[in-house]
Order: sequence, then structure tokens, then C-alpha cells
Amino acid sequence: MNITILTLFPDMIRSALNHSIIKRALSAGILKITLVNIRDFTTDSYKSVDDHPYGGGVGMIMRVDVIDRALQNQRGKKILLDPQGKQFTQSTARKLSKLETIILICGHYEGVDERVRSIVDEQISIGDYVLTGGEIPALVVVDSVARLIPGVLSKEEATIHESFSPKLLEYPQYTRPDEYKGMSVPDILKGGNHAQIAKWRIEQAKKKTLSRRPDLG
Repeated sequence: MNITILTLFPDMIRSALNHSIIKRALSAGILKITLVNIRDFTTDSYKSVDDHPYGGGVGMIMRVDVIDRALQNQRGKKILLDPQGKQFTQSTARKLSKLETIILICGHYEGVDERVRSIVDEQISIGDYVLTGGEIPALVVVDSVARLIPGVLSKEEATIHESFSPKLLEYPQYTRPDEYKGMSVPDILKGGNHAQIAKWRIEQAKKKTLSRRPDLG
């Protein structure tokens, strides 16, 4: 899979890609990530990527012409990372993981010129809060999508029985020690009856979801 990230701060993203599962996927050639500096597509000597908003207001707005030039040679699904976008979910991650190429566009400052929305295919938000830029959301999308690509995880079934797959929080998990400060591992998990364990896990996942995230039901 190919992921291209358009950003004003490529080093911020590059440093985060050099660890753990993402690093292994890149080294194995399963995943390719290309970083494009939006500032390279400016036309003035100051390399200006933003300007004051028409009508006045606080902050600066990223220019549509600069972003458009950065996108002109890109082929794939173009996604603007923006607070106004559709909320990012595990279902969205699965859909994106099946594509050959996605292009992630990181906004910054007070946002992007409204006309940018007309030259992208989709807008994604990672939550109802505002960040200083789209670099962290881009990393969220990369991490969640990459781990769903076949071959990235050594045990691909791990992506099936986890939170939000399906729309349930993950069942409780335990490991050693068997008892810690008066808290014990449930006996059913130590009994070896896999049918009963599977049933218990489904019941626990439903209870946890109803208690903590009833909106998923």
C-alpha cells in the first residue's frame, strides 16, 4: 500500500514512522510512505503557504492554489484531515486499508481555504476537538490503516477480535500474575474450555460496550 502525506512539517511525521510495527512494514516493503512538503509548491521567494482571511479574522488560512499544485501529480484517494470531516472509525480504516494509494493532506494554522474541499475526495476528523495541525491525525490514520494491511501483523486474526471489530469494545484481557493486590484472573479463563471462554468473552464485550459506549449499540 502507498500512503502519501502532504505536510508543512515532514520531519515531525518522519520521526514517528521509525518505530515498531510501522517501521517493520516499511522495511518489509508492505507499506510505502511518501512525505511531500507543501512549501515546495509555493511560487514566491518567501515560500508563503498561507494568507490573511477575506473579511477579517484571527489567524492565517492555507492557500488553495498551493495545495492544488501539491496535489496535481498525486493519484489516489485524496483525504483532507480536518475537524469538519466525517469522524474516523475502525470501519473507515478497514475501507482505506483495501485501497492501493491514499493521499493525506495536513491542514494547519486556522484551517484551509474552503475551496480546498472541492479538490479532495473525502474529509476526515479524528475527533471533536481542535489540534494545531493535521500531522497527528495523519499519524493516527497511518497507524490504524497500516496494521490492517495483510502481512503487517504477524497474527492477522488479532485485528478481528479487538475493539470496534465489530461494534463492540474488546473483552477483558488478563496475563500473569494470577493474583495481584486482591484482584484475580477469572477462573473461566484458566479452565481450558475454549467454547465457554469464547462465550464469556462475547458476553463481557457486550456488557463493557453497554456500560462504557452505549452509542455503539
